[in-house]
Amino acid sequence: MNALTFPQGIDTAGASERPLLDVSGVTLQYKTRRHLVTATYRVDFQVFQAERYILLGPSGCGKSSLLKAVGGFLQPVEGAIRLNGRKVTRPGPDRMMVFQEFDQLPPWKTVKQNVMFPLLASGKAGRREAEEKALDCIARVNLTKFADVHPHMLSGGMKQRVAIARAMAMEPDILLMDEPFAALDALTRRKMQEELLALWDDLRFTVLFVTHSIEEALVVGSRILVLSPHPGQVKAELNCAVHDHGSVGGAEFQALANRIHTMLFAEDVEGAVTDGVSDAAAGGTR
Repeated sequence: MNALTFPQGIDTAGASERPLLDVSGVTLQYKTRRHLVTATYRVDFQVFQAERYILLGPSGCGKSSLLKAVGGFLQPVEGAIRLNGRKVTRPGPDRMMVFQEFDQLPPWKTVKQNVMFPLLASGKAGRREAEEKALDCIARVNLTKFADVHPHMLSGGMKQRVAIARAMAMEPDILLMDEPFAALDALTRRKMQEELLALWDDLRFTVLFVTHSIEEALVVGSRILVLSPHPGQVKAELNCAVHDHGSVGGAEFQALANRIHTMLFAEDVEGAVTDGVSDAAAGGTR
């Protein structure tokens, strides 16, 4: 029996479908000792159930700040964020975060104990149910034989699998991933991308994924929001889903990669954005 239950994906082709996540006109700011820094300016996007939605942009464009705001750790100075129609004002178990750093796992807990911990701490499950869910999630990330070892015995990729299993065990409405594979070597990074997609194929959960890698955005995502340099503003939203069509690395993949590269780096940015938006609107699905 499937121990994990996530909201089933919906057909998002119809404009009347209500989004799972609605980010509307969000401006985020930080205060430093001398300045007020605007991280993002009036950003809008919507994420539907079972989507793999990517926030893509250069360093400093505010994509991680947006993820923190969706997580409830940072409040907008303008605009609003709503999940399932409810305004996000604080962190909650309906949004689980996977970070880039490998030190997010308490080193004194075994793999199984790490995955069980949020279930027990939140009161979402008793010890027996928490253990069952933990073992199921650990199996899904192919770490069953490491369930009773401690994090220092694991590679970086294995630690990230544990972090993903821990987040998935909570069955969140949306999984927030902040450049989770950026610190891994190239081969391990690609393997982790494929494992995430395989997990998604099985469970169809919703992902909001931050990256500054065009290739990773196209491998992992079904839609991509391209953000401008600081302060982050929306340049374009592109439908990709090259993974779904089995064309990773093919002509469609390369054409989209070139288009996004043009948006981010070409001198004639405004023209590139207009072309990208028009092309995105002309075809594809959400």
